[in-house]
Amino acid sequence: MALAIEGDNAVSVVRTMMGVTNPQEASPGTIRGDFGMTIGMNLVHGSDSVESADRELNLFFKPDDILDYEREIDAWITE
Repeated sequence: MALAIEGDNAVSVVRTMMGVTNPQEASPGTIRGDFGMTIGMNLVHGSDSVESADRELNLFFKPDDILDYEREIDAWITE
């Protein structure tokens, strides 16, 4: 599954959620910490910078594949 995630500090937020690259050093509660076993059998990938994300998104998606949307509630829960 490939996802394109956008938002404030999206790269760092997603990388924190994934955990460090080596699952044996990843914190519990992260994807790699809870489900990873070895560094060679990586479960998840996330871009390490906005520039990398721009390049990598083009590997998986055509421009028309990525949609923008706003939820009505967002005005009440985000600044």
